[in-house]
Amino acid sequence: MVYASRVQITVLRGREHECREIRELLDRPAGGALLLHGEPGAGRSALLAYAQRHAGGRALLAATGLPDEATLPFAGLQRLLDPVLDRAAALPGRQRQVLRCALAGEGCPEEDRLALSTAVLGLLTAVARNRPLLCTVDDLDLGDPPTARTLAFVARRLHHLPVTILLSAGSDTGVAGIRTHRLLPLEDRDSRSLLADRRPGPQPPAPVLAALTAIAAGNPQALADLADALTPAQWQGQEPLPGAPPPDGALARAYRSLLGRLPDDARRALLLAALAADLDADTLVRAIRSAGSSVEALAPAEAAGVVRVDAQGGVVFGRPLVRDMVGAAASRTELRAVHLLLADVLDAAGQRLPRALHRAAAADGPDPLLATELEAATADGVDDWATAATALTRAADLSDDPSLAVTRRVTAARYAWFAGDPDRARALLHAVAPAPVEPSTGAPPPSAQPAVTSVVGHADLLRGEMRLRCGAPPAALPTLLAAATALAETDRGSAMVALVRAGEAVCFSGEQYRYAEVARRMAALRRDGDPPQAQLMSTLVGGVAATLRGEHTGAGPLLRRAVVLGGRLTGAALTPTALSGAAVAGLLVAVDAPAHRLADRAVELARDRGELSLLPRTLELRAMTEYWLGRHATAIQSCQEGLRVARAGGQHTCAAVHLGLLAVLAAVRAERDTSLRYVAEMGEAVTPDSRPYALAQWALAVLDLVDARYADAADRLAALARAGTGRGQVLVQVMATPHLVEAATHDGRPAQARAALAVFDRWVGSTASPSRRALSARCHALLAPRGSAEADKQFRAALRLHPAGATFERARTELLFGRELRRSRRPRDARDYLHRARQTFTLLGAQLWAEQATTELRAAGESVGAPDRPAARLLTGQQLHIAYLVASGATNREIATAMFLSTRTVDHHLRNIFHRLGIRSRTELARVLG
Repeated sequence: MVYASRVQITVLRGREHECREIRELLDRPAGGALLLHGEPGAGRSALLAYAQRHAGGRALLAATGLPDEATLPFAGLQRLLDPVLDRAAALPGRQRQVLRCALAGEGCPEEDRLALSTAVLGLLTAVARNRPLLCTVDDLDLGDPPTARTLAFVARRLHHLPVTILLSAGSDTGVAGIRTHRLLPLEDRDSRSLLADRRPGPQPPAPVLAALTAIAAGNPQALADLADALTPAQWQGQEPLPGAPPPDGALARAYRSLLGRLPDDARRALLLAALAADLDADTLVRAIRSAGSSVEALAPAEAAGVVRVDAQGGVVFGRPLVRDMVGAAASRTELRAVHLLLADVLDAAGQRLPRALHRAAAADGPDPLLATELEAATADGVDDWATAATALTRAADLSDDPSLAVTRRVTAARYAWFAGDPDRARALLHAVAPAPVEPSTGAPPPSAQPAVTSVVGHADLLRGEMRLRCGAPPAALPTLLAAATALAETDRGSAMVALVRAGEAVCFSGEQYRYAEVARRMAALRRDGDPPQAQLMSTLVGGVAATLRGEHTGAGPLLRRAVVLGGRLTGAALTPTALSGAAVAGLLVAVDAPAHRLADRAVELARDRGELSLLPRTLELRAMTEYWLGRHATAIQSCQEGLRVARAGGQHTCAAVHLGLLAVLAAVRAERDTSLRYVAEMGEAVTPDSRPYALAQWALAVLDLVDARYADAADRLAALARAGTGRGQVLVQVMATPHLVEAATHDGRPAQARAALAVFDRWVGSTASPSRRALSARCHALLAPRGSAEADKQFRAALRLHPAGATFERARTELLFGRELRRSRRPRDARDYLHRARQTFTLLGAQLWAEQATTELRAAGESVGAPDRPAARLLTGQQLHIAYLVASGATNREIATAMFLSTRTVDHHLRNIFHRLGIRSRTELARVLG
């Protein structure tokens, strides 16, 4: 026995709750017990060590369950109590005799179990007489069962004793009467912190951290093993990462030890289940029977907490990491035998791909025929891009032709990208060198073989797309241009896709002056008689280039043609990429409804095909169309889904765009805290001139506008792009022009407002959009002299042009018009517009805007209540009763009869109701009351 001295508490990453629970248990005057459950590597032993460090002046007894002693009754109890057996002399004679016999290996008859358990309790009480006692037993389930039963008896009887018992076990089997706690996987944040603790110094790039976190699946020991095993190049993202924790790491050793204690038939069945995780339950049952076993053989593995067997015979692993460890713990001979058995069980016709995959996993060297079979199986069509990537990767490994192997590896990388796994895609592309080009011409050198150039071009196209979506848009541009050059002669369609992506990189980075080069290269690829998809891409790039040059008259026809072509796509040409391009064209030419249909179709098509890598961009475009259609709630939903998918797929730049859009949507609705939270989530990685940065500045400018900080708002929006340089976010600035004009006008900068509005009007003039024309008219009204006929005319034109669905922007125009009328000393005229604006904002939940309308109404001579107060709090009981009768459709005469009132009294009450609620009609009253 040793005595613990108080030391500084070491906080375990992600286990703060468990540490706090242990400290609370130790701080109790009386004792108690806690049983910690967790998979291997979850940190059970570390938590027991934490308790020992934090035990203060307590005496310590510690033991660990040993599988080698599992068949020796009370062996674990003997090791735990050996330091204090000299205190057994204080026990009653009978208890002392039973304890001595049990710990000496003479056994304990069933009738003496109570006496033995009482003796152990008495011995611990005697030890704790001078100072409190802490007993820890790690891996209780691995030791002998009699020790576990005896300690459970003692642990249930500590409520009035200064004895604390902490136990740990790998299985989930609880112990009646003892509080248990399951150790959950670490959160991603804690996983990253643990990696930093384990490997100090320069930290790896964000994609590497994300990949390691995903591989470890929240297991602390897996994270530690990975951090220890990675080479410096892997740590910095310069070489591919492993797909699982190292087979010689502590976690793998722990699983080998765990699995080694299972019966042979259980281990075989468990390995079959691990390698057949993608197969249905019936196939797995047939495979286990073919191995001469049954599903019931898995009972020991289920008792150990490794798997769970459902009623249909399906085997469920608690964690994917467990399945990986089961495979890592098997020998090559065992793996090969199981893969061949599974291949024999699978139907060659109906399950061609999984059968070929298992045959390939059993192959020891190059097998060109099997590689061809794998490739053909994926060509038949698959529902799972990740499985297809695995098949093509294995086909590349089995190929005896190096060029064919590279082609298959590049295709596998594309499939992995579709599946939303950019890290795997990068690892597959690691061995493929970028396309060589002549420095003077940018073309492949004359010695380059067309086939090799084409493969490398496809690899660069994928590299560039991943750089664009995952965090390095400036670096994506040269890669995509190189891909377009390499593919121009052999795959013109893919070369055009590369140029469309290059144009996206230009616009994202705010280097619009470089779009001219993209347009020039696209024009060189254009051919008469091109299929619709090729026509769409070339027309789109031409239209965007003209838009960025400010040549809207020439851009409009091109962009409208791209929208029409997008609506005509069929068959193989109907892809999310093509539909997204058509939706971009629709947004630029302000045909919002067709653009929304195209973007929505792109989203659904990407979902149907399982092309997860395309979802964030398609959802971004759908959200933009919903913003312009005035559907703020659905735009928020699209952005939130896009943010979730982008983060899950490592698309950090796409995630930043969705955060920026969410910030703008919240700011437009004057939801300050929400908008600022989204801006904060974007972090410092968002660079100036980039699209996320511009969206964040737009959101902050709108918040400035709401708070009447007009100068700040105008300065932010004016800085989004720099005229004449081709730098900055011109398109975002144009979209934000109504806010810029409003801010500059209020700040006394009419010249700046007119300059911005002139650019906006040139764009609007090339469209047929009523909503854009309404915003233009509103801006002109703000710039007109106060109280002038021109201001009145422009405001009325704006209200006439606002589409029926654009309720929010119409309410903003009504608020601004009402404010203008009031300040022009026309309060009576102002009230109608302010009432409608206030009511719309209230119904939309735009609380702060509703309050501004209320303030204007009061300034116009109306006495109105706060719009955020419900009708039940604004009306008297009788008024509320009348209001509900009106809302239900009753006439004043019917209400008077029902309430025994005169119709004149009902009229009087109804006028007061309208006044208190700030409404003007019975229809509005029905809306207010829901």
